[in-house]
Amino acid sequence: MEIARDQFSRYGVRTVTMEELARMAGISKKTIYQEFLDKKDLVREVFRNILEEDRQKMIYIHEQEDGVIDHLVKMSHIMRERLSTMNPMVIVEIQKYFPEAWRMFEDFKLQTIKVDLINVMEKGKMLGYFREEIDTSILAKVRLDQIASSFDPANFTNPEYNFVEEQLVLMDHFLHGIFTEKGRMAYQSQKAIEK
Repeated sequence: MEIARDQFSRYGVRTVTMEELARMAGISKKTIYQEFLDKKDLVREVFRNILEEDRQKMIYIHEQEDGVIDHLVKMSHIMRERLSTMNPMVIVEIQKYFPEAWRMFEDFKLQTIKVDLINVMEKGKMLGYFREEIDTSILAKVRLDQIASSFDPANFTNPEYNFVEEQLVLMDHFLHGIFTEKGRMAYQSQKAIEK
């Protein structure tokens, strides 16, 4: 699983073969097929593992301190880490060739990320970090749409396109649109500490 995850992240899902994975793991291809029905099954399990890891990180972050500003900064770090170690074509390939794995991501996006965003924004409103009048459900959808827009395959043919930087700029812009002055100051202070 670790080898498959590393190779898929680096080179994409379609180009990595079961033979290569078996060779790198020092096992036979037959051994892999004793654990996984086929490559689709392996991709699905690797993807499920990644999503569960992210879910656990989100839970842990949410339980820390007041759970809002620290959450935003740490989520930014998680996003940067995840995106900087992943070939962006992986997302395109999973959408196109591994629809079951993509459905898992879509479910995760709606049932975990969207719910998490709404909860954090609601808590932030109560603590005075976010403007009271914001509609958290609509803004959670807007943020998810921002993330999804960067997965457009046309972006990846542009040599000047930086997937990670675009996401960080969009997140920063999004947050500054909903912060109160208290929230903006707390966010800047927390970012300075995290650096």
